[in-house]
Amino acid sequence: MAQNIKILPGATVCEDCTLEGDITIGGGTVVHPRVTIIAEGGPIIIAEYCIIEEYSTIIHKKSDKQENPPKPLFIGAHNVFEVGCKLESPFGHIGESNVFECKSYVGVDVKIGSGCVIGAACQLTVPQSLPDNTVIWGSEHHNREALEKQPSQLLQLDFLSKVMPNYHRLRKPNLHKRQPSRPSQEGAKV
Repeated sequence: MAQNIKILPGATVCEDCTLEGDITIGGGTVVHPRVTIIAEGGPIIIAEYCIIEEYSTIIHKKSDKQENPPKPLFIGAHNVFEVGCKLESPFGHIGESNVFECKSYVGVDVKIGSGCVIGAACQLTVPQSLPDNTVIWGSEHHNREALEKQPSQLLQLDFLSKVMPNYHRLRKPNLHKRQPSRPSQEGAKV
């Protein structure tokens, strides 16, 4: 599997994580140590301001109906992947502002909208599509619509991006935003 890891400026990515395949990590995203991200079924694009905590696993699984070129897995902005959660997806899109709580598991045939919460230790293995603002919780996998929007994680992201360099070695950003080109000074009248 070819390695093509792209880290945008402002992202905080620990060296002590496993990144395999074609992965793009957006600015402001924090990737803790011991995270595993594997793009075996196509590229993974993680948008800005996501938090991916220790021992989390994100795998873009190969599909039986593999497209050529493979369709990327896009993970929207402001998602939180808590300690030990696992996401396996051959689908093309995970919404924004979702929380995957500790040790939760989302299987290959599950589509996630935006503003969803997958409760601690909940395992979603049955094919389904979660509409926006769905909350799954408990051993019986109860679900309901969220009563309010997920709170912003921007303060936590700011704190982590300042503190983590003191305790962990970080991967350097390797993809820079293009600067707008300046008009040529040739031919300008003085």
